[in-house]
Amino acid sequence: MICYNGPINLKHLSLMKKTNLVDYHMHTPLCGHAAGQPEEYVRQAIALGLPEMGFSDHAPLIAHQRDNISMTKEELPLYHDMIRSVQERFKGRMDVKLGIEADFDPGFEDQTREMLAAFPYDYVIGSVHFIDQWGFDNPDEIQGWYHADVTEVYKAYYALLRQSASSGLFDIMGHVDLVKKFGHLPSADIQDEIVETARVFKESGVVIEINTAGLRKPVKEIYPSLPALKIYSQAGVPITFGSDAHQPSEVGMDFLQAAAWAREAGYSEYVVFRQRRIEKLVPLRKDGDHE
Repeated sequence: MICYNGPINLKHLSLMKKTNLVDYHMHTPLCGHAAGQPEEYVRQAIALGLPEMGFSDHAPLIAHQRDNISMTKEELPLYHDMIRSVQERFKGRMDVKLGIEADFDPGFEDQTREMLAAFPYDYVIGSVHFIDQWGFDNPDEIQGWYHADVTEVYKAYYALLRQSASSGLFDIMGHVDLVKKFGHLPSADIQDEIVETARVFKESGVVIEINTAGLRKPVKEIYPSLPALKIYSQAGVPITFGSDAHQPSEVGMDFLQAAAWAREAGYSEYVVFRQRRIEKLVPLRKDGDHE
């Protein structure tokens, strides 16, 4: 018997199965701010009819370890064992990929590369959560916004995104306008920043994720915004999908909207990974398509 967490009705399940999306962004309790065991996440994905899924918990921070932000270096082998265990347990029922989400720390590229090369991941999500060690998306550090020049924060954020993509460390760039999380918006037009970021992403060969967690945050919007996603589409930057689930009930959450978002931006396919390479391109189903 398949069990799942959260209020999902049969109509929603039927619609979800028509989206044929993978969910590559979910966490474990090792990061210190997620709940539920990997098995529960896998069962939720099976109940939703996802074709495959992947874990990508927060890798140890290289430059500045902080409590309840990421796993520690000592916990990294435990993370690998946890995910390999569910891979074996659900073999034949769900293709579970093993990924990781790693922060970009300028000046610590070699240490990050060494950490990521030590294990055969299926993909690595690169994220920017810090600007000069300020955790701009951390509710505990929200006071940093009170006197910030929001436009300059955005410019610094996009510069770090470009630098992280150019580093060659990452396969997928995570939640690529996370800086909007609390609803702070720039006073000036930053479209040129996004256009340049899209150019660098394409040149660097990275993929971006459509991340639905923004709908659960104060900004109430998918990452990235639709206008930004259109820019990435026009630049030829591939996509994949992630819920950024921190509890089992969030697996695949709002993927119907994510699929519509992708199609409206001009995408007709997305990518899946294996062993840090694009394994295949998957056509996005159109409204009304059936298996």
